[in-house]
Amino acid sequence: MDRSWWNFDLHKRKILSLLLLLAFLWSLTSIHWNQDLFHGGGLKTAKQIAAAFFSPDLSKDILQLALESTWITLSYAVAGMSLALIIAFFWGILASGVLVSNLKTKRHVKSIFRGQLGFMRAIHELVWAWLFVASIGLSPFAAIFALAIPYGGILGRIFADMLEDVPTQPIKALEAAGAGKWQTLMYGYLPMVRSSIVSYAMYRFECAVRSSAIMSFVGIGGLGYQIQLSLDDLHYNEVWTFVFFLIILVILIDVWSNLLRKSLNSSTAVKRQLKLSFYSLILLAFGSWLSIFTIEKASLSMLFTKENLHYSGQFLKGLIGIGDDQPAFLSSDSWANALSLTWETLLMSILATGFATIAAVLTMVPAARNVADGSLTLSKKWHGWLTFSFVRAGYIFTRAVPELVWAMIIIFIFKPGILPGAIALALHNYGILGKLLAEVIEDLDSRPVRNLASCGASRIQILLYGVLPSALPRFLTYILYRWEVIMRTTIVVGFVGAGGLGQQFKLSMSFFHYTDITLLLFFYLALVFAADFISEKARYFIK
Repeated sequence: MDRSWWNFDLHKRKILSLLLLLAFLWSLTSIHWNQDLFHGGGLKTAKQIAAAFFSPDLSKDILQLALESTWITLSYAVAGMSLALIIAFFWGILASGVLVSNLKTKRHVKSIFRGQLGFMRAIHELVWAWLFVASIGLSPFAAIFALAIPYGGILGRIFADMLEDVPTQPIKALEAAGAGKWQTLMYGYLPMVRSSIVSYAMYRFECAVRSSAIMSFVGIGGLGYQIQLSLDDLHYNEVWTFVFFLIILVILIDVWSNLLRKSLNSSTAVKRQLKLSFYSLILLAFGSWLSIFTIEKASLSMLFTKENLHYSGQFLKGLIGIGDDQPAFLSSDSWANALSLTWETLLMSILATGFATIAAVLTMVPAARNVADGSLTLSKKWHGWLTFSFVRAGYIFTRAVPELVWAMIIIFIFKPGILPGAIALALHNYGILGKLLAEVIEDLDSRPVRNLASCGASRIQILLYGVLPSALPRFLTYILYRWEVIMRTTIVVGFVGAGGLGQQFKLSMSFFHYTDITLLLFFYLALVFAADFISEKARYFIK
């Protein structure tokens, strides 16, 4: 009797897929699926918002305002990323341990600085913005520091990992020639990771633009601020004008990023373009900081006034409960409420991941280039490229709009709760996940799929027996990775009434209940680190 199906190792990926599916189905039971999900005029509002998509406001005043807001969004993103790169460079080197010879000391140094990077990136940039506004006031530096810290943490971790993965042979050759630690860093490690870190930094720059747009929620200007004002005034035509400007900005940076990545290892002719891109980045950084100091009237000296130091001190004392007769973290009722909100946040993240995954899986095949041109399936359809262009445009559109902006729009249709938050998160991550899964199909070994196609297999059979068996490990890896990101972002959509920890966090900030904030941040960080741990173990499980 053949007992191969009992082999656990052969079926680990199927088991994990089944567990993820069951978790999603279980999360669906937390929603009461009835008409009460919608506002009284929710469906009518949805139609109005959809109709406004085709007739954005293109009046001169709105276009001028959109251009000014675009520059503000871009300048904050550039300034934040410039500080993030500085943080990433120094913390990344220290977290990699490449400057330390003693193994015991290296472990301690790596643990300390990797822990700091982990804390930096665990808290969402909008949460950092809230905290900075509460401590230093409504200053452009609140947005810039809020972008710099988490992005510095993300880039620093990646930089440290890249340095650790550098081949040892060239480094040993330099050391044998008498090079010291700093010399091996400058002439050995850094040249070998330069291309990869530039490539990843450009990707994070695109993300920083989206993050910069949502800084408006704490009262800082930019495209997000204009979107919020237009939504409050029910001017949906203006909303789409500002959204389209944000999408165009993200697309331009994405195109620039792709050209830069292609130039990194290309011919001399193309390296001129690389040099041009480098000078353009320097000029953009200079222009952004100049704008912040002149047009925005930002001043570093204003951060250290007696008044600011007093408020910062009061805020920090409030977080740890000094002067509070009954801190929230000593109240059993507060703990019970925080646990309930944490549970809601977890459910929201699972729902969002499930919705995004289903939509991405349903659209990933026509979104693959080798399917559109018929090279994978040996069947070229007249509508292949048309469908490909339509789906890919959908990916660009949904991922270019930040989760918070989607949530601002969706909350006009649905009543507050975890469902609108899950939909907003799913819409943004659908564009990212769909693109990633389509690229997995493009990178597949085409021979097994072609064999199925030549035997007359249908598209469903090709997907089930040709694509999925080969691509499933990478599919699961990307899905788990996006769940980590979604978990970190759930707190943000809660700021506009989408439930979970974010909604209570906003209320606690508004009513100056600072010990409540400390407790909520504790549960939020616990949730983020738990998601990272589970995701990492699950990825290791399917290897």
